[in-house]
Amino acid sequence: MMLSLLKNFCYDEQGAVSVDWVVITAAVVGMSAVAFFTVEDASFALMEAAGGAVALQNDF
Repeated sequence: MMLSLLKNFCYDEQGAVSVDWVVITAAVVGMSAVAFFTVEDASFALMEAAGGAVALQNDF
């Protein structure tokens, strides 16, 4: 009885698509977060460089 219950559990594919969607969604969210922080760091560096160039002009 226990062996047949375990065998049925192993071969049951109900809900597998939901698990796939959760894994794919988590991967997309994780990659988006990495991309966001990469762009954020690069934009702060660019902003500091532009601010330094403007400050060196001393025309104001």
